[in-house]
Amino acid sequence: MDFIVAAVVAVALVAGVLVGFVARGLLANQAIQNAQEKAGRIVAEARTQQKELILTAKDEKLRLQREAEDEARAKRAELSGLESRLLARDEQLDMRADMLEQRDRKLLDREREFETSRQELARAQQDHVAALERVSGMSAAEAKAQLLEAVREEAERDAVKLTKSIEREAREEGEERAREIVLTTMQRIAADHTAEHTVSAVHLPNDEMKGRIIGREGRNIRALEQATGVDLIIDDTPETVVISAFDPVRREIARIALTKLMADGRIHPGRIEEVVAKARAEVDLVMRQAGEQAVYDAGIPALPTEIVKLLGRLKFRTSYGQNVLVHSVETSRLAAIIAAELGADVQVAKVAGLLHDMGKAVDHEVEGPHAQIGAQIAARNNLSPKVVNAIAAHHQEVEFSSQEAPIVLVADAISASRPGARGESMETYVRRLEDLQAIAESFEGVEKSFAVQAGREVRVLVKPDQIDDVTAARLARDVVKKIEASLTYPGQIKVTVIRETRAVEYAK
Repeated sequence: MDFIVAAVVAVALVAGVLVGFVARGLLANQAIQNAQEKAGRIVAEARTQQKELILTAKDEKLRLQREAEDEARAKRAELSGLESRLLARDEQLDMRADMLEQRDRKLLDREREFETSRQELARAQQDHVAALERVSGMSAAEAKAQLLEAVREEAERDAVKLTKSIEREAREEGEERAREIVLTTMQRIAADHTAEHTVSAVHLPNDEMKGRIIGREGRNIRALEQATGVDLIIDDTPETVVISAFDPVRREIARIALTKLMADGRIHPGRIEEVVAKARAEVDLVMRQAGEQAVYDAGIPALPTEIVKLLGRLKFRTSYGQNVLVHSVETSRLAAIIAAELGADVQVAKVAGLLHDMGKAVDHEVEGPHAQIGAQIAARNNLSPKVVNAIAAHHQEVEFSSQEAPIVLVADAISASRPGARGESMETYVRRLEDLQAIAESFEGVEKSFAVQAGREVRVLVKPDQIDDVTAARLARDVVKKIEASLTYPGQIKVTVIRETRAVEYAK
C-alpha cells in the first residue's frame, strides 16, 4: 500500500513538473508575442517621427535660406548706398581741394602785394623820419625817448588815479564789512584795563622783621635768594621788602614763601628750604587750576596736561603790562566770534587763540621766538595742523595755511590794541614818534612831518613845487609801506599827506 502511494505521489510530481513546464512555455511565447507587437509599434512611431523631423528640418532650412538671402540683399543695398556716398564725398573733396588750391594762389598773390606795399611803406616811413629829423633837428632816437617819457608820465598819472579809485572803493567796502565784524566782536567782549607789575612788594609787620629776614651775616637772605632764584631788595622803605626776578613764577614763589616765614616766625636756612618747597607746590597747584579755569572759560574740551600747565604759568606773565593768560582767553573769544561771522572753523580759531602765546611760558628757557616755541609744543601734543599753523603765524613769521590763522592774528591785535590793554614806557613812546617822523622825512619833496595822536597818525607837509596832487597819493602809500616794513606798533597808523599852494602878492 505504501508503495502504491509513493508511486502515485511520484507520478503526480512528474505530472506537475510537466504541466509547469508547458505553462511556462506558453507564458514565454505570449511575452515574446507582446514584445514583438510593442517593438513594431515603437518602430512605426519612430518612422513617423523621423518623417516629421525631416519635414521640419527642410522647412527650417528653407526659412534660413530666405533670411540669408534677405540679409544679403540688405547688405548689398547698404554697400551700394555707402559706395554712392563715398563717391559723392570724393567729388566734394576734389572740389574743395581745387578751391583751396585757388585760395592758396590768391593768398600768395596777396602776400606778394603786401610785401611790396610793406617795402614801399618802409621806404616812405624812412623818408618821412628823415624829413622830420631835418625839420626838427632831432634824431629818431631822441624823439622816441621824448615820446616815451611823455607817455610814461601820462600812463603813470592814469595808473595812480585808477589805483587810488580802486583802493578807495575796495577800502570803503572792506572797511565797512571789517568795521561791522570787529565792532560786533569787541562789543561782545568785556575786559578790564591793565595794570603793569614789574616787581612784587611784601608788607612787613615792622622794620625789625628786616633784620630777621637778613639773618646773621646775611645767611637767611642768601638762603632765600638761592632757593627761589630771586633778588630781595631791602632798603630804607619802611615795612616793605621788594622782590625782583626775571621769572614771575619765581617771584610769586618767593612772595608766598616770605609771607609764610613771617607768619610762622621761624626764619633760618633749613626752615626756608622747607617753606619754599611748600610755596612751590602751592604755586604749581594755582597754575594748574588757572590753566583749567582758562580752558573752561574759553569753552574748549580737555587739552593735554602739559598745555594746561603752560597756560597756568601765563597767569604770572605780563606783556607790556597786560596779563598774558587774560589776553589769551580774550583772544580765544574774539577769534571764535570772528570765525563764526566769516564761516570759518570756530573750534580751531578758539583753540589757536587760547594757545597762541603759550610759548611765552617757556621763552626764557627755550631759544627762539615764542610763536615758534608754542607751535612746536602744539605739534608735540598732536594738535590739529591748522592750530599749529595759526600759533606759528600769529606774528607773520611763517605763511598762513588756513583761514583761521589770520583770524587769530586779528583777534590778537584787537585784544592787544584796545584802550588800556597795554602800557608803554615813555622812552619807547618817544622813540616811536621820532622813528615815524624820520621815516616820513626820508622821502624827497617832504618839507616837515609831525607824529600826532600818540603816534597813531603822521601828518606830512610836502613842497608844492615838487609834489603834485597825484604824486601825493603815491607818497602816502610809500610812507605806509616803509612804516610797515620798519616799525612794530599796536593797531594802525594813519598817514596824511598835506600839499598847500599859496599865491602871495604885495599891494604897493
